[in-house]
Order: sequence, then C-alpha cells, then structure tokens
Amino acid sequence: MNYWLFKSEPDAFSIDDLKAMKGKKDHWDGIRNYQARNLMRDDMKKGDLGFFYHSSCKVPGIVGIVEVVREAYPDFTALDPESKYYDPKASEENPRWVMVDVKFKKKLKKVLSLEYLRTVDELSEMLLLRKGSRLSIQPVMESQWLTILELSAE
Repeated sequence: MNYWLFKSEPDAFSIDDLKAMKGKKDHWDGIRNYQARNLMRDDMKKGDLGFFYHSSCKVPGIVGIVEVVREAYPDFTALDPESKYYDPKASEENPRWVMVDVKFKKKLKKVLSLEYLRTVDELSEMLLLRKGSRLSIQPVMESQWLTILELSAE
C-alpha cells in the first residue's frame, strides 16, 4: 500500500464537501502538474490511503483521511471548454491528464496544522514540509503516515 497527501483549497473543495457527496466519494480532478499526474497515473493504486490537506486557508493542515477507490483514468475536465481545467492540447486520443476517485474515510478530531507539523522531528523529511514543495499530490512515507496517525489520536 502507498500513502499520499491530497491538497485542496477548502473554499473550492473541502473534506466536508467530500463527506457530503453521494457515496462519500468523488473524482480528484484538475491536476495540471506533470509530476503530480505521473504519481497518480503510475503509482497510485486502488486501496491506497491519503491525507486530505486544506491549503491556502487561514489554518492550512491535515483534516482527514481518504481512500483511493478508482485508479487513474482520463480527466474529462481537460476536454470541457467550460471547465476551469480545460486544456486545448488535450484530446480523447491523448487526454494528457488523469484523475482518481477518492472516498471519505475519516475527519480528524482537530486540524494538524502545517505550523504544528513543522515542529515534529519525525516529519522533518516529509515532502510537504520542504521549502518550495507545492505539489498538490504528494507521496507520504509509511513512517510519516504512522506518526501523523499517532498525532491525530492525541
């Protein structure tokens, strides 16, 4: 199993939005970074777990847990001229972008803020905490996953 971190701005799509969806699942669309796309396409598998992270908000941080329930498939928003994620270079023959489906698993009792995560020595190598790391999809090492689960139980 692999572990991930999914970043989303809560005013665009929050953990509560996912929880409110039919079946508590939705597609994770709009990824327009090749490195993040490649992680989703090549490494993300059904059954993988991920942290749901609220970004670009008053208190950015980890707010919940999701499960990948469908592996990468073409992101149809790239083909829709009305979508903010439209890509004129994408086509049905060459979709360029992919998405996965994720399902709500759990909302944390409290937000594990970015500021707080930076104080945890065991997380010092976490991609999220590196300067300049802006990927919206990031791998999380198993040791980091377990540390964060422990922190969320406190």
